[in-house]
Amino acid sequence: MAASTATPATTDHRRIPRAVTISAWAVPLMVLGQFALISGVPVVIALIGAFTRVRDRAVRGAATLLAVSFTVPLAIWLVRPDGAQSLSKDIHPAFVGLIVAAGAALILALRRARRGESAAR
Repeated sequence: MAASTATPATTDHRRIPRAVTISAWAVPLMVLGQFALISGVPVVIALIGAFTRVRDRAVRGAATLLAVSFTVPLAIWLVRPDGAQSLSKDIHPAFVGLIVAAGAALILALRRARRGESAAR
């Protein structure tokens, strides 16, 4: 009986960390759900994970776009002396749309990178 060299179906050898994918989904949902300040945590996770674990340049670019689109309204909120008590109440709807679009771009880039990795195997 010959030994099989195929990997078991239960073993998952993806190179894209699950935390990056979850963070990419969490940021737009948290911003839309009025948890904009707390969504900074998944932004940082997605950015660090994209630059340390993912080789695809599109993923890195989308993660950078997401981080910048989040950082600009955060900086405006922190600098303004008359800002609201929470980032969610102070953020302009255009920035919310930009953050959601950047999150969608990151999700699509991760999906494309994952398909490219599975095709290369």
